[in-house]
Amino acid sequence: MTRKTLWMASLPAPVLIAMLLLFPGSRKLAANDQPSGATAAVNIDNFVFGPQTITVPVGATVTWTNKDDIPHTSVSTEGVFKSKVLDTDEKFSYTFTKPGTYPYYCTIHPKMTGKVVVQ
Repeated sequence: MTRKTLWMASLPAPVLIAMLLLFPGSRKLAANDQPSGATAAVNIDNFVFGPQTITVPVGATVTWTNKDDIPHTSVSTEGVFKSKVLDTDEKFSYTFTKPGTYPYYCTIHPKMTGKVVVQ
C-alpha cells in the first residue's frame, strides 16, 4: 500500500464517501475498497426528493426522510424496494448490494421521482 492509500484507508467512512462523491474521478474503487456501513440521505420536502439523483458505493444504506407536512412514499420502479407511507419526520432505509441505477417515485404523487446510482 502506498502512503496515500494508507492515509485514505484511515479516514472514517462518511468522510471517505464525501470525498469520493465530491471528487469522483480522483480514485477508482475496487469492490474490496468499499467502506462498509456507508450512508446517504435523501430528504423529501416540498414535493421533491433531494437530491434527486444520489450516487453511492455498493453496500451503502440510503435513508429517505419525509420533511414534508403530507405523506409520501419511496418506491423503486423496478420493485427493488418499497417504503410504507411516510408521515412527517418518518424514515425509510434501504441497503444497495449491487451496482446499477435505481429509479424511484412517490406512489401518492407519481410526478415526484428520484434516482440512486450505485457504483
